[in-house]
Amino acid sequence: MPTSAEKTPARWESLPSWLLTQTANHAHRLVAEAFSSVGARGYHYRLLATLEECGPASQAALGRRSGIHLSDMVAAVNELADRELVERAPDPSDRRRNIISLTAAGKRQLRQLEKKLAAGQDELLAPLSPEERQRFTELLSRLLDHHTRRTGTPDEPWR
Repeated sequence: MPTSAEKTPARWESLPSWLLTQTANHAHRLVAEAFSSVGARGYHYRLLATLEECGPASQAALGRRSGIHLSDMVAAVNELADRELVERAPDPSDRRRNIISLTAAGKRQLRQLEKKLAAGQDELLAPLSPEERQRFTELLSRLLDHHTRRTGTPDEPWR
């Protein structure tokens, strides 16, 4: 990234792909800082939110629903279980599998993460009016939907 005394080359400074990448870098930083301020990561938020919305699930199902690769799921679930934010229990229909569920402490942590995330979104979108924020989100959703349909699942955000 150029310093304040250096100018970004005009050839790419107005390319949508460059602008999106630079903005995504800021978004990632803001979200990571917000979550780390309460000892959390993006995967934690995604897992807690998925459990609250979809209910208890096996690690495999939870990974599919949250878009987290199975190799990352185990570590993230272990971290949440160590903090008693989720609970593992044997699946009554298949004792080889565990069912992950959200605890009361996990719900409280999710509320705290949602507040941090909202503040990060506000900081990211600060120069935009409420109407511009809504339109910007609609346009980004349209772009993501288009490319997801063409290529499959989106790249993993918020590790």
